[in-house]
Amino acid sequence: MPVPAQGSWLADIAAARHGLDRTSTAGRIADLLREQITEGRLAPGERVREEELGEALKVSRNTVREAFRLLAKERLLVHEFNRGVFVGRVTAEGLADLYRVRRILEYEGIRCAPQAPPAAFARVEAAVLAGERAAAAGSWPDVGTADIRFHEAIAGLVGSPRVDEMIRHLLAEMRLVFHEMGSPREFHEPYLARNRRIHDLLARGDFAEAERELRSYLDDAEFQLSAAYREKAP
Repeated sequence: MPVPAQGSWLADIAAARHGLDRTSTAGRIADLLREQITEGRLAPGERVREEELGEALKVSRNTVREAFRLLAKERLLVHEFNRGVFVGRVTAEGLADLYRVRRILEYEGIRCAPQAPPAAFARVEAAVLAGERAAAAGSWPDVGTADIRFHEAIAGLVGSPRVDEMIRHLLAEMRLVFHEMGSPREFHEPYLARNRRIHDLLARGDFAEAERELRSYLDDAEFQLSAAYREKAP
């Protein structure tokens, strides 16, 4: 996946500075950075400069450092001594663990689907439609973002704010994994139809088949990504 032009993600964050809440500024900055990672605008290994971020948001370096600490706990940023702060990379072991936890949360989403409110189903459909529109426009990085939103929405069927928070953090890490794939189109295109199928099964109330489809889907995706990691291993 191509790395966005330098500074584009920083400009987006700077545009949001007026919405910062003084009582939770570091947490809000962490949210903004996490969102840039989730949308694929910050790639693994990219440097995040403390002074540039502080200037863009008009906040102190201490506040930026606290935001960095929050994201380091989520494995999204890493501090390298005498070098700076960089977007993290997910290891092969980390990838396996991500899928282990995703299965717990997303399978539970399907199981809770019979009791989920219409708004929760609407988020699943919206993500599917966003992916299909992005594919039609040839915007494959946006297809990747829509796929992230789809899986957030699947876990969101649980109806738990804690699950929502957990899946957001996990899927931000997953977006870092997407960068390991050589061709965004080649990776994402086959899953568009599978997202649509899961949505359609949920819409007609076939929850058992939707769970079987999701199990197969996650197994296939993990196998594909793990193979890409093995190919890149020294």
